[in-house]
Amino acid sequence: MQANHLAWHETMELHELVAFQSNVLVQLKKSVKDVADEELKGLYHYSIGKIEKNLWELLRFYPEAPHVSDHHMDETPFFAGNLLGLTKTAVRNYAIAITETATYKLREVLTTQLNRYIRLHYKVFQYMYHRGYYPSYDLTKLLQGDVRNAKKALELSY
Repeated sequence: MQANHLAWHETMELHELVAFQSNVLVQLKKSVKDVADEELKGLYHYSIGKIEKNLWELLRFYPEAPHVSDHHMDETPFFAGNLLGLTKTAVRNYAIAITETATYKLREVLTTQLNRYIRLHYKVFQYMYHRGYYPSYDLTKLLQGDVRNAKKALELSY
């Protein structure tokens, strides 16, 4: 039986993809002007276009998620979310690297560094959660933030 709304787990995956790509889009748009190499600058413009297309396609699914609406927020959550995304990506990358490491001493160092990123991720998450920037227990507010941030990223000139 097909429901008339997104499932919770796919809504959360949608959230992760939109939040990540919105942050990346802002980073690319803010830095493209500083790229000196023309071929690389072309890749930036190409990437910006593809990410914008991805966001527009994904945003179409937000009305199918529970209780989505929109309101304004300053840039502090963007900076915090950017740091959260960095730590989350670092945790994933370190975990993968550890599974590929045969040298015991290197594995120990990578494990220590992985644990540092896990602790940093927790601190950043707590910072965001306590300030209302990452309402992880309120799906409606979480999705509202995604829509707002994606729209901001899409509207940003570069």
